[in-house]
Amino acid sequence: MDTAYLAAATALLWAGLYFLPIGSPLFRLALPLPLTLLQLRHGGRCAVEGVAVAVLLLIALMGPVRGPLMLFPFGLMALWLGWAWRRGCSWWVSLSVAAVVGTAGFLVRLAVLSVLVGENLWVLLTGVAAGLLDRLAGLVGSTASFDLSVVQLVAVLLLLAQNFVVSLCQHAVAYWIFPRLQAPIPEPPPSLQALVALDPL
Repeated sequence: MDTAYLAAATALLWAGLYFLPIGSPLFRLALPLPLTLLQLRHGGRCAVEGVAVAVLLLIALMGPVRGPLMLFPFGLMALWLGWAWRRGCSWWVSLSVAAVVGTAGFLVRLAVLSVLVGENLWVLLTGVAAGLLDRLAGLVGSTASFDLSVVQLVAVLLLLAQNFVVSLCQHAVAYWIFPRLQAPIPEPPPSLQALVALDPL
């Protein structure tokens, strides 16, 4: 029963992320958490079943392309976070790997969407990174130009930083809510305690 309900909740969050004009940051924060909760309660096998059910439901609702994209990164992130928290891994480990999984999943989605629209969307990200480098160079009074490899490296680092912040927020939400659902996660390290030691609303 938990598998069906939490897989359906994940599918609804993914559909909301795609189709609703507002609330996408909240949907992104919440998407991995139902299946992570499933793994904390019932183990890895139930979590894999939940991911499979959610993907099948999304294929029926959204088609064979957009449905499976839920795996990248949210399905894989849910499995990773559940595995890490169930084994009591340090937040630094779970945060770092989740940031890498999130970045890799974003790049997979970007590649698929580039094929669908017939345009290289990576160029947009490299344009943002190039603009950032130009602004930083202007602040220090430099007029140097940057190689494409440097611009692409900065783009990947920006994605990693963004996904690290998103993952930290997911850890904080789970730390506040999951103990009330009889599924506590490991305690944060002392350096992060001040950021997350707040009572939920």
